Amino acid sequence: MTHASSSAAGAAPLFPGFVSHRIPAAEGVHLHAVVGGEGPPLLLVHGHPQTHAIWHKVAPVLARHFTLVLVDLRGYGDSAKPAGEADHANYSKRTMAADLVAVMRHLGHERFSVLAHDRGARVAHRLGLDHADAVERMVLLDIAPTLAMYEQTSDAFARAYWHWFFLIQPAPLAERLIEADPAGYVRDVMGRRSAGLAPFDPRALAEYQRCLALPGTAHGICEDYRAAAGIDLVHDRADRDAGRHLRVPLLVLWGAQGVVHQCFVPLAEWQRVATDVRGHPLPCGHYVAEEAPQALLDAALPFLRGQATAQG
Repeated sequence: MTHASSSAAGAAPLFPGFVSHRIPAAEGVHLHAVVGGEGPPLLLVHGHPQTHAIWHKVAPVLARHFTLVLVDLRGYGDSAKPAGEADHANYSKRTMAADLVAVMRHLGHERFSVLAHDRGARVAHRLGLDHADAVERMVLLDIAPTLAMYEQTSDAFARAYWHWFFLIQPAPLAERLIEADPAGYVRDVMGRRSAGLAPFDPRALAEYQRCLALPGTAHGICEDYRAAAGIDLVHDRADRDAGRHLRVPLLVLWGAQGVVHQCFVPLAEWQRVATDVRGHPLPCGHYVAEEAPQALLDAALPFLRGQATAQG
């Protein structure tokens, strides 16, 4: 069943007029989603260590053109946080992508577009591979494909993305350390990026800190990363070996001041795994939707509406 209310905890000031839902995604797993706007469906998916609140600066404009579904991934926000399985399969991007398809179908959307950042973009990548018929078009923000990033890990990348290697340590080491000071973890992880904490609305920052302090969130986040360093790579290598490519129309955008831009060639990496891709950097760091909302809208909105883009 869908449970709807006027707002979720913390959502009201950031998404006025949107409605909160608690939606079954898998057996025993419900996801939290906030829905608003009108038009064709657009699924928005956040990254680490955040929630659907990342979209609050772009949602008002997007809602004029699309019915927005802003979801919290399993393990994050106000969504379910099941205990990880031994092989972390219940936090694989395959499982998390299936969650999102189930949510959209529950809301009556068999086919939809996707705008996703960071961890959410990794889930969206898998969604586009496993459920290509469900995806109209897709925008991925500030990532290169997971397999490429692991296989090309350098000293500079490992130092900048230290959390990739911290969070995958066997439980409960990382969980215990995060749970000791979840607000501090959010401030340090997000504030040490190129733009510091300045781009973040205090209400959104408070929401990230509230959600990371919820029971099970630290574990859910760690399981997401443990899956990415294990079972997700198995799935990705199987796709590569089979010559399986992402075939949905894809726009990739990344921050010119971000680590992905500095350590990888994002467009070239996506061209290796996708057949219909274009993209370019934006004048920001990692947190694109909060650092450069207008630049994101200028690039993504024409593409999502099926119009020709000036670049890429």
